[in-house]
Amino acid sequence: MERSEKFLKFVSMEEKGNISLLELQESVCEAISENFPEELWVRAEISELKRNRHVYLTLVEKDSDSSDVVARAQAVIWASSARVIEPYFESSAGARLGVGMNVLVKVQVRFSEIYGFSLIITDIDPSYTLGGLEAQRQKTILRLQQEGMFEMNSSLHTAALPRRFAVVSSETAAGWRDFLVHLHENSFGYEFETDLYPARMQGAECSASIISAMDAVVSSGKSYDALLILRGGGGALDLSCYDDYDLAVNVACFPLPVMTAIGHDHDFHVVDMVAHTSVKTPTALADFILDIFSEADATVEDLARRLQLAVGSRLGAMESKVDLIRMRISNALAGKASEALHRIEKLEMRIKAASPSGMLEKGFAIVLKDGRRTFLTSDLKKGDKVKIMLSDGTVDAVID
Repeated sequence: MERSEKFLKFVSMEEKGNISLLELQESVCEAISENFPEELWVRAEISELKRNRHVYLTLVEKDSDSSDVVARAQAVIWASSARVIEPYFESSAGARLGVGMNVLVKVQVRFSEIYGFSLIITDIDPSYTLGGLEAQRQKTILRLQQEGMFEMNSSLHTAALPRRFAVVSSETAAGWRDFLVHLHENSFGYEFETDLYPARMQGAECSASIISAMDAVVSSGKSYDALLILRGGGGALDLSCYDDYDLAVNVACFPLPVMTAIGHDHDFHVVDMVAHTSVKTPTALADFILDIFSEADATVEDLARRLQLAVGSRLGAMESKVDLIRMRISNALAGKASEALHRIEKLEMRIKAASPSGMLEKGFAIVLKDGRRTFLTSDLKKGDKVKIMLSDGTVDAVID
């Protein structure tokens, strides 16, 4: 480009050995105005941001390898422009402009003799910020896959009926309060233990804060069944920390099963991918836990019902067998008793027939000598006194 007259004047003055500050500033201002007459789209990261009536920003560019700042410039969004630019960016990106964001801004390059070099921002492209986040997210996913992190936490054993939970969330988060009410005030009467480990759940400090809370869970020495990370939704930029590589690695390597409930239905983050279990909202996570218990109850009730039916059927069969055996025993005993009774009657008849009275009734007589029964005549001699028993009485006699 051709040098302006003032710049040539500046050179000639420099050759004379001195120049005034104003002349220097005017020359620089004119050179910038001539070289950047139109607005430009500039890529940068926001390192500082202050809001008064206007929005003051410090824009930087960092070295991709060392992350050292290689360029810095002051920028401003005048209040009249901020009233349009900021709401549009927030509605499109889901978050306000903030420190750490990579942005594509449309700027007017300005140089003031009083305030120096600055950039006047007239527009911001939210799609660039979101696109950059998505590109970084895909790089993180690929890296975690290559490192074998995706299956580590999901392979951990879970308690059959998890009751004790360490919860990482913000004390003031609506999602945390909703989760507490939904879980502890359940209609089934199930009881749970939930210990909160507070953390910042959005913003530039989100990832480090959650990792610190996870470390506190491990250091507590308490026994938990699972770690829960609760957020409850937000814009894409608000939730971008859940695509952070360091946070994802800590979740993947955590010694307890990690359950996440971070965003709304359309959100699915890298942390969700490496966690043991992921649901959309805190209340959905409470339902997930309650369902484990209600399904266990249903299984127990079904087993109890089946056991009752089986026992009832078995008892019925046993009762039938007992009745049959009882009937058989009764019949057998009746037969035996009848047979025994018949035998007794026969014995009675035989006994009766063989008894002395029976013999006497048949016309026989019994001879008693000295009170003893005598069968032979040789046992008797003349003059012996005997008794003769007949059917109707006894007579005394003397042997002649």
